[in-house]
Amino acid sequence: MIRAATLPIPATLPPFNENTRLKLFSGSANVALSREVAHYLGIDLGPMVRKRFADGELYIQIQESIRGCDVYLIQPTCYPVNDHLMELLIMIDACRRASARQITAVMPYYGYARADRKTAGRESITAKLAANLMTQAGANRVLAMDLHSAQIQGYFDIPCDHVYGSPVLIDYIAAKNIQDLVVVSPDVGGVARARAFAKKLNDAPLAIIDKRRQAHNVAEVMNLIGDIRGKTAVLVDDMIDTAGTISEGGRLLRREGARAVYACATHPVFSPPATERLAGGPFEEVIVTNTVPIPEEKLFPQLKTLSVANLIGEAIWRIHEESSVSSMFR
Repeated sequence: MIRAATLPIPATLPPFNENTRLKLFSGSANVALSREVAHYLGIDLGPMVRKRFADGELYIQIQESIRGCDVYLIQPTCYPVNDHLMELLIMIDACRRASARQITAVMPYYGYARADRKTAGRESITAKLAANLMTQAGANRVLAMDLHSAQIQGYFDIPCDHVYGSPVLIDYIAAKNIQDLVVVSPDVGGVARARAFAKKLNDAPLAIIDKRRQAHNVAEVMNLIGDIRGKTAVLVDDMIDTAGTISEGGRLLRREGARAVYACATHPVFSPPATERLAGGPFEEVIVTNTVPIPEEKLFPQLKTLSVANLIGEAIWRIHEESSVSSMFR
């Protein structure tokens, strides 16, 4: 007869703590933001090995047990977009194979968001493709900030929590106590965003810039709808990429008689030649958040960066506690 081995039984079992199920890991895209989020949550970032082979392939290994845990992977898919997206997919797959209970992809910035519809024949809707890739990799949920268009939430076949970076921008502008403030949308498509921004600033008046795009990353400003003469204008957008749109908009506002012009955006993508355009542009300040890391060579005197770590950390905690995320913005 084979006798079963007897395992030693501890005199007292350690107390079960539901919060130990929450595990936070960071991709390489924005480690500084991930550390701030971890600090808000009062936990440490999980240990992970990340390396690149000679042929460019990525290797990821989670270095602690996450079996039965709720895992949150922080990774904005910013430049280089393809590398950071692939890294996120590998992280998700590693967690799935390690028997995580739930995997949430936390994307402060969602790359490929502007490819959200077909504008010509034989184009890819890449925003949907990226969503499919994350779902197939094994993500159970997505937490994203300031998606380029609200319809992207529907591209995910898993729950998608959408949070906004506007509260930190609005608080910063409100603290300036600016008189005769006008919120300006840089295009017709951003009117809803600008209107919500203006409402939070004591129902400030709204102006709209009509622009006609000639090609990708090329915008021509045509007309201004609204009165900004002698007032302080705040241009509001979800992102600044090459800064062509927002710089042309700022110059138009100056020509139309604005006393001062501020630019606000959640995502500082800052593709060349954004820094040169903004540093020599018409703005008193360019106010952005830290969803995308800004390298030192892209800094300029007018730039002000605000942290959204507390917003993301609070959203993660509410998801973990199965409470309302949308109530954060009421």
